[in-house]
Amino acid sequence: MRSLQHGLSIAPGQYAPAVVDAVATVVVFVVAFAVIYVLGKSFATRAVRTAMETRGFDESLIGLAVSTTGVVTAVVAVALAATVAGFGVVLSAFAVLAGALALAVGFASQNIIANFVAGVFIVQDKPFVVGDWIEWDGNGGVVREVRLRVTKLDTFDNELVTVPNRELADAVLINNVANPQRRVSVGFGIGYDDDIGRARDAIITEGAAIDGVLEEPAPAAPVTELGDSAVILSGRIWIDTDESSYGAVRAQFVEAVKRRFDEEGIDMPYHNTELSGNLEVTGRTEGITGETEEVAGD
Repeated sequence: MRSLQHGLSIAPGQYAPAVVDAVATVVVFVVAFAVIYVLGKSFATRAVRTAMETRGFDESLIGLAVSTTGVVTAVVAVALAATVAGFGVVLSAFAVLAGALALAVGFASQNIIANFVAGVFIVQDKPFVVGDWIEWDGNGGVVREVRLRVTKLDTFDNELVTVPNRELADAVLINNVANPQRRVSVGFGIGYDDDIGRARDAIITEGAAIDGVLEEPAPAAPVTELGDSAVILSGRIWIDTDESSYGAVRAQFVEAVKRRFDEEGIDMPYHNTELSGNLEVTGRTEGITGETEEVAGD
């Protein structure tokens, strides 16, 4: 049996044109990307920063917008460079894949996106800033940090609370220190037989004597309610939120008025309910003779 030997010869110049074309295409892509990205990023980021600074946007939002513009510019530069280099078909396939992926990610991260958007509005609108005491939906605390996705607060028990920004953006939010002055209101109940004028004078005098209470608006104590067990006078004093603590002043106010009422002999009745009417009880008893008798009582 005769063996057959087959020789395979490769000419060095056979693949040279293809290699040259591939290298040229890559070079064209790299050069085109570099030129488009550098020029486009320089122009786009400068335009975005100037426009946002002119409109008074927060610096954190400006930085975010500039970074996002840089990323978008890079994506556009890749697309244009690929088109110039002749990668149009491949680019189209990747664009379809990227679109489907973006759609899936968008559905999976709706809450994250909502919190992010809410954070942008919070940073821009500034309903509160770091150091403010805010309350919402029965919760409250002092703002420690505002991020684009969450806001961190410290409670008065020194607990850290992390709140999604969407919750704060959708809630009816109270900023207790947004205004330079704030009223401290406390309801004091006195007996119906007590002198309203004496009680009012005691409340106003004790309130005005507390450190940090403003002279204007002047302290007041109008009658606001006739309760079941007491006449309610609303003690009202004003403080500067930058210099005085609401909680500390309120506690001093309550204690001072209670002590003064005790000294003046002014009653502070607790809530009670008085029932009036007749009570009739009926029952059946058996007499000595075994007969049944009806007994009634009041």
